[in-house]
Amino acid sequence: MEPMLNKFQERWWKIAFYSVMTLLAIFLVAFCFYIFDLIKNKNSKTIDENKILAQLEQYKTDTEDKTITGTDNYWLGAAKPKITIVEFADFNCPYCLNSFSNIREISLKYKDSVKIIFRDFPVRENSVDLALAGRCAGEQGLFWIMHDKLFANQGKFEINQLPELANQIGADVNKFTECLESEKYISKINKDYADGKSLEITGTPTWFINGYKIEGDIPHDLFIQIIEELNK
Repeated sequence: MEPMLNKFQERWWKIAFYSVMTLLAIFLVAFCFYIFDLIKNKNSKTIDENKILAQLEQYKTDTEDKTITGTDNYWLGAAKPKITIVEFADFNCPYCLNSFSNIREISLKYKDSVKIIFRDFPVRENSVDLALAGRCAGEQGLFWIMHDKLFANQGKFEINQLPELANQIGADVNKFTECLESEKYISKINKDYADGKSLEITGTPTWFINGYKIEGDIPHDLFIQIIEELNK
């Protein structure tokens, strides 16, 4: 009986082996279709430059919607701007990191016609702490320096090193640490976040240019082109 049993076992193992291989092949095919679909969807969401430029023509004047602009946020540029750019951002967001150099360039190049407003939309780990750090530096007149510091060092420091960063930009470390530990500006950060949710923001960065919403990292050349068009 043993040889027959061995033949039965051998046949069973072959069936099991081919069944597993068939299931694996089906899984691989399905996975390939899934990846293809992801790539297709990603490409379909690429910023349409012509569409944005055409639609921005409807937004020549800032709507002054306080849900968008906020009431007590840090800003750069013109007090009476022709173009208002509001950024909802997260200091831990890599896409915001890509954008921050554009913002600094624009704030200098178009300082007489463009106003840039920064609003917190913390959605990543430790992002609330970083938003607090920005505002605690801001109460010492150092918001934008801390803004640049946090982005330039993104992912290179631990949260407990925030006072050290504050010291590096010339802040009073004791005042900064007290502000940070008391979460002094948490209500303002929550207000930014709540406004962002009401505006159906789902990720960062999200921009409002004269009231027109653009999601994602705007390429440098397109950013400049938008401003030049609206500056005419």
